[in-house]
Amino acid sequence: MSGQNEFVHEVSQAEVAATILRSTTTVRERCGQLLDRARVGHSAWFTVDDGRMRAAAAEVAAATRRRYPGLQVPLHSRWRHFEAGGVDRRGQLEALLGDVPPATRARAMIDLTVVSVLLDAGAGSDWKYVDAASGQTYTRSEGLAVASFHAFTGGMFSSDRLRPLQADAEGLRSLVTDRLAQVLQVGEANPLVGLQGRAVLLRRLGEALQEQPEVFGDPGRPAGIFDLLIGAEGGIPPSADVDAHDILSQLLVSLSGIWPLGTRIGGVPLGDVWRHGAVRGDAESDGWVPFHKLTQWITYSLLEPFTWVGVQVRGLERLTALPEYRNGGLLIDSGVLQLREPEAARTVWHPGDEIIVEWRALTVALIDELAGLVRSELSLSPDQLPLAGVLEGGTWAAGRELAGRARNGLPPLQVHSDGTVF
Repeated sequence: MSGQNEFVHEVSQAEVAATILRSTTTVRERCGQLLDRARVGHSAWFTVDDGRMRAAAAEVAAATRRRYPGLQVPLHSRWRHFEAGGVDRRGQLEALLGDVPPATRARAMIDLTVVSVLLDAGAGSDWKYVDAASGQTYTRSEGLAVASFHAFTGGMFSSDRLRPLQADAEGLRSLVTDRLAQVLQVGEANPLVGLQGRAVLLRRLGEALQEQPEVFGDPGRPAGIFDLLIGAEGGIPPSADVDAHDILSQLLVSLSGIWPLGTRIGGVPLGDVWRHGAVRGDAESDGWVPFHKLTQWITYSLLEPFTWVGVQVRGLERLTALPEYRNGGLLIDSGVLQLREPEAARTVWHPGDEIIVEWRALTVALIDELAGLVRSELSLSPDQLPLAGVLEGGTWAAGRELAGRARNGLPPLQVHSDGTVF
């Protein structure tokens, strides 16, 4: 009996720690610890040159002006990638759906968004996708977006032939890696980094959908969170609203077990949370740095499908910068972050290595600061250019441009990817 009580106590402590680590308040606080430490010279990996922040902000502002000359910057979202080549793929999906209620439209867009974002990790420099519909060739995130859009509209993720415009538990669980390779046009001459990891991730998503009918409904769709959060089973209620962090929190709880590289405390899956010996926190959360990059990327990308059907989304400012290699690369390539040992740029690292955890943490903390400088460069207020607009305008694009000039698009640090973190 005492052993059982100890187990219950351990699990409850682990759940408390998981709850702490699933908050963006904790993301910012832990990342801030590592930035404060680096600024006083205690990082083994990086120095911080605050004098380069203005130059970095100028790069981001210049990219924003080029991309959005009227400074009407949309949210950072997977839906920007669906617009690749100037094609209105949202309009194409609307046409395929036909005259359906707004909630039905939202569910299809949410299913597409979740599946597409989970396929959106670094593609590598050698992969490309030829869009048969337009004849255009795309690479990297845009290529993965367009490829996943066509896979979705072709019914690849649905188990119901009569309802192809959905992703459901059985359709995802039965996904064959070779079939995914085929729709992504992967072959010896067109390799995609982390293909197997992406297929595993989608199959694990299918399992999570099936195991939680109270969240995802029957037949188990990612869009079940829309009905759960909005209460839209009988239609969208008047004046429906939702907090952005509530979307994130539900995803973090419901999808925490799908990540192949996910870490755990006492058997409780944490997801994109990693160890760093210098980080302090309460109880079992001590020593852990949370990021939740892909889950936050899903959340950012779901904001528009919610708003397009009349749901007001509040609290966007609670979400953080996305700690991935474009935003992090911007900081290194602009000189804000400098490697103590240049040899580190020639080493292949893993997501849990201290240098990568620290790089990602410094990225989150510094882009919060950079956002204010970018707004100043553009003479815009936080309401006119929220963090999601800074990212879109923005840091991601400027990071890509700097990498293109320096290394033909490759990131400044090499990270071994299975397609589920970056």
